[in-house]
Amino acid sequence: MTLPLLKRPSAWMPMLFALGALTLPFLALAIFGPDPAGDEGAAAHTWQLLMLAQVIAIVYFLACWLPKQPKQALIVFTLQVLVFIIPCIPVYMIEHGMLGPAR
Repeated sequence: MTLPLLKRPSAWMPMLFALGALTLPFLALAIFGPDPAGDEGAAAHTWQLLMLAQVIAIVYFLACWLPKQPKQALIVFTLQVLVFIIPCIPVYMIEHGMLGPAR
């Protein structure tokens, strides 16, 4: 099954934000190491902004395409939601001491 909507920037842009949010915790951990004080630095705030931008982009996509092509839009939306969850996994793992030392 081909999804022509995936060729639209409003469909893949949230996934691009998710990719950035996914790589950010690993880069911050690799470059700066774990913060023993547990302070939320620039990396955490950038991650939050990327996740917020992803939500806004998903809402924009739904507003544009759900009325026009509901079936395809819901399939792409499901993919966007799955991709939204993926960057939360390393943050959860860092928070619970699975990546780096526990807080």
